[in-house]
Amino acid sequence: MEEKLKIYEKTIKKKHSFNWTPNYKEEVRTSLNKTVFIPIAEKTFQKLDWDIVFKDENKIEAKRKEKALGIEQWTEIITATYNFGSLEVKSESLGNEMWDNGRNSKRVKLFIHALKETENEFDRNALNQLEKETEKKNNWDDYVIPEILPKPLESKKPNFLIPTIGGIITSLILGFVIAEVSIRGIYFIGLFEFLVGIAIAFALKLLIKTSNFTDFQKLNFLLIAMIIITYLSNQYFQYEIILRENNYDRIGFLEFMKIRFTEGLTIKTLNTGWIGLIISWILQLGLTYAIAYLRLVSTITSYQLERIPTEVLDYSYYQFVKGKSEQEVRIELANKGWTEIENQNEVFEAIQAVYGQIELNRIK
Repeated sequence: MEEKLKIYEKTIKKKHSFNWTPNYKEEVRTSLNKTVFIPIAEKTFQKLDWDIVFKDENKIEAKRKEKALGIEQWTEIITATYNFGSLEVKSESLGNEMWDNGRNSKRVKLFIHALKETENEFDRNALNQLEKETEKKNNWDDYVIPEILPKPLESKKPNFLIPTIGGIITSLILGFVIAEVSIRGIYFIGLFEFLVGIAIAFALKLLIKTSNFTDFQKLNFLLIAMIIITYLSNQYFQYEIILRENNYDRIGFLEFMKIRFTEGLTIKTLNTGWIGLIISWILQLGLTYAIAYLRLVSTITSYQLERIPTEVLDYSYYQFVKGKSEQEVRIELANKGWTEIENQNEVFEAIQAVYGQIELNRIK
């Protein structure tokens, strides 16, 4: 952040916010038009060292981060929205606090001040020039249509059977490992759910690349099934290990689960009963899913982008900017050597992945 802005920030009078998600917003008038507002707001965020995560014709968002104990973390997301000469600036906490100690109000007031400073750097001629440059950029007027495009990779038909079989095998292996660890008494609640989520996501990453399958809805269902199989098989493997290592008479898996419910969950010396056991299982499933889900989304998005050269992606996006339909873009791609429907579909998936990546960055 520029030094003069740091000095101004110290003079801002804070307004505290108490809420499940503390936030603060202000609305001010602006003489800027919609076209130049976004680039000027973008320059303002850059001065403040806030990371821009989203922008469109009317709105721009950035996240502020700070380092604590050597670890960088997001603290607030700041959104500036233009609406017919009116500007709404909102800051929202990204932590889990219910009281922001006035931080959100400081972000909003600092941004408004910095925006006015940035605006004052432009006279009327400079604003007109900025407007023309922005319109050219938005319309891709400077884009040079390539004579040729990189050739597509050999098309591989997506195969959902590969991630399905691989997912089941992975889940059973993880279930056995967790059972072994649990029996030995070295199970740490939270840590192992995190590791299981990472392991499942990593396995899916390899399976996605092997199968060339990127249907998110089906992969999400597979993810849920993998988590359920992992923890259900964990219980069964515990049952088998306990019986074999202690030479107990076989009582049946359902009877074993009844005993588990009867004994409940004991944390140190506190027995929380069957309710505590069920709650722990729900948290176990939820935490694992949350971790693996975010990784899965990131994996699919990255893979969809990896398959398509940047030149092809830019060329296709340019066609859409110029108002062409999907069928017309397919024709343009075919004229450049991308004749296979599967390859064309992968191009469209990559374009969607760009937006998916943006939305992933916007997650609060």
